[in-house]
Amino acid sequence: MSKAAKAADAAKAEHLPFEEALKKLEAIVATMEAGDLPLETMLARFEEGTQLARACQGKLADAELKIQQLEQNAAGVAELQPAAVAGLAADAEPY
Repeated sequence: MSKAAKAADAAKAEHLPFEEALKKLEAIVATMEAGDLPLETMLARFEEGTQLARACQGKLADAELKIQQLEQNAAGVAELQPAAVAGLAADAEPY
């Protein structure tokens, strides 16, 4: 597979909804665990699964960040707060 085709496949994986990407990943894992695929096909499925796993991890990280940023203000209304810089406490002064 050419680098352009790999990049296109990775871009497709990024644009899939999380649930769809996860279902595809689970199907690939089940197919690979069955062990009935030729080596070349197995490698292609592994590569596709890796791209889907990265896409899912990215979507989960984004969701986690959004959840961490949502806080309730004094009136009980959820509002988006700026994210803290990694490695710094929320109330710590930057260098």
